[in-house]
Amino acid sequence: MNNPIFEPYALGPYTLKNRMVMAPLTRSRAGQPGNVPTDLNALYYAQRASAGLIISEATQVSQQGQGYAWTPGIHTPDQVVGWRSVAEAVHRAGGLIFMQLWHVGRISHPALQPDGQLPVAPSAIRPSGTAFIVNERGEGEMVPFVTPRAMAIEEMPYIVKQYAHGASNALHAGLDGVEIHAANGYLLDQFLNTSSNHRTDEYGGPVENRARLLMEVVAAVCRVWGPQRVGVRLSPLGSFNDMGDDDPEALFGHVAEQLNRFNLAYLHIVEPEMARDPASPSFDPRGPAMMELIRAKYSGTLIVCGGYDYRKAVACLEEGRADLVAFGRLFIANPDLPERFRQNAELNPPDESTYYGGGAKGYVDYPTLKQLRGEEPMTAIGTAEKS
Repeated sequence: MNNPIFEPYALGPYTLKNRMVMAPLTRSRAGQPGNVPTDLNALYYAQRASAGLIISEATQVSQQGQGYAWTPGIHTPDQVVGWRSVAEAVHRAGGLIFMQLWHVGRISHPALQPDGQLPVAPSAIRPSGTAFIVNERGEGEMVPFVTPRAMAIEEMPYIVKQYAHGASNALHAGLDGVEIHAANGYLLDQFLNTSSNHRTDEYGGPVENRARLLMEVVAAVCRVWGPQRVGVRLSPLGSFNDMGDDDPEALFGHVAEQLNRFNLAYLHIVEPEMARDPASPSFDPRGPAMMELIRAKYSGTLIVCGGYDYRKAVACLEEGRADLVAFGRLFIANPDLPERFRQNAELNPPDESTYYGGGAKGYVDYPTLKQLRGEEPMTAIGTAEKS
């Protein structure tokens, strides 16, 4: 039997060369000033173009949507130019790249907001934890979150327009599609979950109301791109950034079912608590049933991510639990991950100290198999001009 992980896959108008997806990974290395992608970012993505699909790091659709230092945006002309260089580099290397569209909502700080304003949220509920900001010395600093401002109902169309504007800019930058980030405790996820949404208007209360903003954003982005080049990411049962819901099965079952109306490219699920192993301390026993529910409710292409290795990914695909599998940390440290899987080769270990911020170290200097074997010089690390 053929190994499903290396099989081509039809995704919307594209044919993926394998069923391995590079997950969206915040690396906080956008060029300054302006949070603009640089040649270094273009090299990083081009190195990983052997993935069937790359999903870019989360990219804020507005300054209001920014929540972390040095993350890229897609709301200014300079950012569009920067992302165009990234897309061109990936395409020259034979890859496909979707951009993840992001608004963090309350997971921000006035230091990152326009005119030092409060971050916005469905309700004025302060999250626990700290924000990663740029201080007055230009250094990254962790500071406590503040209580956000609850959005007025009149602001909802403005949020939708931010996503539509970002989607349009991504199209002009030459990306291959977009993914709407509705996971991990950011704005759209904040509207979905009862822990963060205490509204009593048309955007709060019943699941239909809490899902309303997400559906409006999806409709707007689909009008820009066409639904077959749009994906959505969700994190059912996720607790990151103080998320939680009173009835997650009803909520995410409804969302998955409603997304069928759009005929999207895919639905991307962060597996509950990012662990399927009952021996893991982060294992949520509700997780497998939640994934079965979503698989049953959602009729299109399903991507899963969350701690997968080669063996677990192949089993997932063979059992039909998903159609594509996304890898995060493994792609950080192994730009040629598909080839390493194919050859059952040893993997580079990731350096967690270089995940966020900095320059080339821990970003574009992980060697490929060919470099380790002396078949390519170490100075020609996966350049986009190759292939």
